[in-house]
Amino acid sequence: MGQSITVTQANFETDVLVQSVDQVVLVDFYATWCGPCQILKPMLEKLAQEYDITVAKIDIDQNPELAKAFRVEGVPDVRIVSQGQVMEGFVGVLPEPQIRELLTKLGLKSTLDQAFDALDAVQASGDVAATQAALTDLLTQFPDNPAVLMTAAQVYLGQGSVDLARQYIDLIPTEDRSIAHAVDGLRELIALHDTLAEPAEDNPLELAYRRACEATLAADYDTALAEFLVIVQQDRQFRNDGARKAMLTVFKLLGDGDDLTTTYRKRLMQSLY
Repeated sequence: MGQSITVTQANFETDVLVQSVDQVVLVDFYATWCGPCQILKPMLEKLAQEYDITVAKIDIDQNPELAKAFRVEGVPDVRIVSQGQVMEGFVGVLPEPQIRELLTKLGLKSTLDQAFDALDAVQASGDVAATQAALTDLLTQFPDNPAVLMTAAQVYLGQGSVDLARQYIDLIPTEDRSIAHAVDGLRELIALHDTLAEPAEDNPLELAYRRACEATLAADYDTALAEFLVIVQQDRQFRNDGARKAMLTVFKLLGDGDDLTTTYRKRLMQSLY
């Protein structure tokens, strides 16, 4: 578990340089009179717990020698120390997602990332009981996290537990536009599930469409998008343009930045025009 500590000239070498051999240290140069510093402080303390890092807080007014040595010209000024080496970090207050991105580039994973990795591993094994245990652990640790709630909805939907999936979808806060977009995708995913409950027509396009729906519900999005795209190419009007609409649903679930979204959105456009 990470920590947040106060550092001075006297303990800088031990608590920053030596400590950085075992654990990445974020050195937060701040001042008590600095408003942005007070905004950044709780953010860094929270991330210290999640990413198992040390946040070393240095008051520049109490430690002018350190501020001078590191050429601190404005606060907050955050430096990264790893393996005894001091690197540039950032100046000012960055949004939390950008700081997380910075930590990811350092090869660090949060406890949330690790919990998702554990869930992905057991899902890949096909062990339903282990999947349920990993999901329960995830929900216990992060009960209000939108990504966790969305994952729970997808897992339960994939297992055919539609009512449970709806319950978790209803819990997801949608103030953030990107999250609201993904929630729309989840609701549309339920519509795909309902499609599979309908009697199947015995024709190649219908069977392909159902296979694509099943792949989507199983989060095998590459297979699903490939199947839906073939249907679009063969018969745009099938199921009232249903294959194209289903691809848009998958894009919502993946997000605009996902590689599959980028690849298949381009292929879809080429097929349409």
